[in-house]
Amino acid sequence: MNDCIFCKIIAGDIPSTKVYEDDDLLIILDISPQAKKHYLMMPKKHYSDIADMASKDPSALGNMFAKLASLVDELGLGGGFRIVSNKGDDGCQSVKHLHIHILGGEKLSEKMG
Repeated sequence: MNDCIFCKIIAGDIPSTKVYEDDDLLIILDISPQAKKHYLMMPKKHYSDIADMASKDPSALGNMFAKLASLVDELGLGGGFRIVSNKGDDGCQSVKHLHIHILGGEKLSEKMG
C-alpha cells in the first residue's frame, strides 16, 4: 500500500523504534504513549483491520498473539497488560493497517475510554 504509514515503517522508509521484528510482524514503540509501556504490534502483511486479518488468515493472527505471550517479560509487561485494536470509523481507527496497541508497565485505569 503506497500511502500506508505502517507499510512505510515496515519497509524502513519511516524511522521507528523497533522492539521486536521477525518475518511476519513488527513491534514498535508508540510515538504518543498512553502508558508507561505502549507498543504497537502489526503484521508485516497489510490487513486493513483485525476483522480483515481474522477472516483472511486466522492462524497468522493467532501466531501474533502467541509471539506476544512469549515476549511479555522482555517487554516489561510481567505485571499485566491491555491490548486494544481499533476498527473502523466508530472505533476511531486512524490508520487502516491492523495495529494492536499493547499498554502496560504500570497499573492501568479501570476505565477503558
